[in-house]
Amino acid sequence: MEDFRLIADEIAASIADGRLRPGEQLPTQRAFARRRRIAASTAARVYAELVRRSLVVGEVGRGTFVRAGSDASLRGVPLAEPAAARVDLELNYPVVPEQPEALGFALAPMLRKDALDAALRPVGAVGTPAARQAFASLASGAGGSGAWQPAEDGVLFAGNGRQAIAASLAALVPPGRRLGVEELTYPVVKAIAQRLGITLVPLPMDEHGLLPDALGAVHRATPLHAVYAQPRLHNPLGASLAPERREVLAAALCALDLPLVEDAVWSFLQPAALPLAALAPEHTIVVNSLSKHLAPGLSTGFLVVPAALRAAVGASLRSTGGSPSGFALEAAVRWIGDGTVGAIGAAKRADAVQRQGLARRILAGQRLLSDTCSYYAWWHLPPHWRAETFVAAAAREGIALTPGAAFAVGPGASPSAVRIGLASPPLPVLERALRLLGELADATPEDLLG
Repeated sequence: MEDFRLIADEIAASIADGRLRPGEQLPTQRAFARRRRIAASTAARVYAELVRRSLVVGEVGRGTFVRAGSDASLRGVPLAEPAAARVDLELNYPVVPEQPEALGFALAPMLRKDALDAALRPVGAVGTPAARQAFASLASGAGGSGAWQPAEDGVLFAGNGRQAIAASLAALVPPGRRLGVEELTYPVVKAIAQRLGITLVPLPMDEHGLLPDALGAVHRATPLHAVYAQPRLHNPLGASLAPERREVLAAALCALDLPLVEDAVWSFLQPAALPLAALAPEHTIVVNSLSKHLAPGLSTGFLVVPAALRAAVGASLRSTGGSPSGFALEAAVRWIGDGTVGAIGAAKRADAVQRQGLARRILAGQRLLSDTCSYYAWWHLPPHWRAETFVAAAAREGIALTPGAAFAVGPGASPSAVRIGLASPPLPVLERALRLLGELADATPEDLLG
């Protein structure tokens, strides 16, 4: 019997050398088995291996397609590295014009010898008393103008937001056990789970976010150790859970005694929305980062951890080397204290509204899901387009998008949608890119890729 991995290697070579192009459909597994004169079970293993290597994606009811950007030079975790395209609508890092001057002004006092010496000393996951106080205040301000008051001794620090997520999941979910996630989730979480040996279990959701009533049924069918979710400005949908849904979800977590990791990285864009941690404080770890709030290169991650979980999460941070930079932490304390963080956050909220309005005007008539204050949009494509083919067509025009499959949990789920990141390009560049995408959507794949 021919080894299924060798067959997968052959197809991978065809993709790498361009004989199989992005968006191209593979034969059905039955037809492939007949053509290769192999068992249907072997064909299934070949296709599963190609999915595992992120070379192809299966679309329910439509078939299996070569993934856009699946050549060896581009392969990697979606949304983890800057795209090579001229217009990057994949990564999403907002920068406002007044930002460099405001950040630089607060750094000037740190250049004194005594301040610089203190800032360059190593710090651990617990940071410093000043940092814990400042970041507890920041978390409170991003959760309803002080309506939520996290304990200062519950604040821990990581090098970046991804390290904060990874340390939380490693502390909560043993290898081989299950983590509940929204059926569309942050792609980096999928990669972290794979590295940690954690099985992801998709949780049902609609266009408004997670369906909390379904959590109990999923937990009874496939017992979970924890949940990861984005209750505020979900990525990629842009949805935020309504207050009544948050209350139902908090009650379910308490009743099931399940901890939840709440990703709050975009919460500064919606400061009036309470975090889930305000309703279920003993069952919620809040993870956040300054990369979106302030600057891409300032990636200090921080967590608000309930007392019962602090030792485990702290040990996880230390064992993975997720310590913060002392200099970045000290700089952030100054930026929070002098109001720089608040001012930049307000400027970015106005910028997000402007960019979202631009997208809605240019792509009027298209099926866009998002929030008026979000920096991204979820685009259900016209019926004549598949996501992978559309991403490939956009890439030919120098525009990088993220296909829906990057967010979908499970190889069988691949929505015919793409996520548009609105934050990174200058406004004139964004406008031209959106107009070009609208023209692509109105055309047919045969016109453009034939």
